[in-house]
Amino acid sequence: MKILAIDDQQLILLSVEKRLTELGYQVEIANSGQTGIDLYESFQPDLVLVDINMPDMSGLQVVKHIRFIRDSKTPILVMSGNTDESVIMDGFTLGIDDYMKKPVSLDEMAARIKRIIGLPKSSGTVINEYGDTRILQKNCIGVVIPCYNEEERLLSSEFKAFAHKNLGYHLCFVNDGSTDNTLTVLEELKEANPTNISVYNCEKNGGKAEAVRQGMLHLIKDQQFDYVGFLDADLSTDFRDFDDLVKTIENSDFKIVSGSRISRMGADITKESARKIISKTINLIIQTILGMPFKDTQCGAKIMDREIAATVFRKKFITKWLFDVEIFMRMRKFYGKDEAKRLICEQPLKRWIHADGSKLSMKDSIKIVGQLGQIALHYNR
Repeated sequence: MKILAIDDQQLILLSVEKRLTELGYQVEIANSGQTGIDLYESFQPDLVLVDINMPDMSGLQVVKHIRFIRDSKTPILVMSGNTDESVIMDGFTLGIDDYMKKPVSLDEMAARIKRIIGLPKSSGTVINEYGDTRILQKNCIGVVIPCYNEEERLLSSEFKAFAHKNLGYHLCFVNDGSTDNTLTVLEELKEANPTNISVYNCEKNGGKAEAVRQGMLHLIKDQQFDYVGFLDADLSTDFRDFDDLVKTIENSDFKIVSGSRISRMGADITKESARKIISKTINLIIQTILGMPFKDTQCGAKIMDREIAATVFRKKFITKWLFDVEIFMRMRKFYGKDEAKRLICEQPLKRWIHADGSKLSMKDSIKIVGQLGQIALHYNR
């Protein structure tokens, strides 16, 4: 049995292809509507699996071609993040057989295909080593994780499990000129899941700001990512909270959603008294410089629209640690203060743990005040 899968996002295509091939189907993939139509003629599939939102030719146009130009009765299954009811009804009017709304699991996708065309005679049992449900996200997300001498702290198993389960995510680890075996650890992590994990190696240490900037510029070159963001390697912000940031930006008009460690009722946040006092003082200075009411610009978990990322990461930052503040300042300078406030969302985290081994010392915290003055002079002139 032959299946043609059409989607402009490689992360989705490769995951679908792997799963259906494991089940015994013969699969061809196409990353555009026109390519899919061309393949349809030569491949003659038993079922077509197609996305709706594609840049050159929409999924509905592909359906029209198959149903009306080719006059084919080949079953068509739509799998899309587009949940507009009018679009869904248009699909059924054109003759699709089913419509799956992302996020959706690979297991559900396989079950719906089986209902329509059955299983191949050669199908076998596929063992899931993680024993969990693997999810195709509504959008494709690129995440930069900066790493400097993380050989001992890197939670490889957690990153590996997340990449395996969440198929719309791509984790890009940036090795910032580490002097230990961090690069070796990262390469081993990539080998476990090369589709969803990559390594960007900076031979010389340039600091966290430049490592994140290089990683973000690398990711935005890939058109499949709807959003890009960054996350600390120690997972002080865990994946559940990061995924909540993604859901917020997907369902809003915000261009940046930034995590906030400011405690709230029910939050599981570990505090350190001395650091807390210094942090509050620094945050007050930052709010004064920004002229905007954001309370925790320094949280190392942010997700943003790819076009915004291209704007705020285009030039090098003037500081090594306070690039988060510079992101907010660049947004204010580019859009104006009122519009920047409208486009940025600060979302409280449900949980946050200060990880042992932080590279930022108390002495470094004092230097921050001077760097904030540098930022104020640079962006307000």
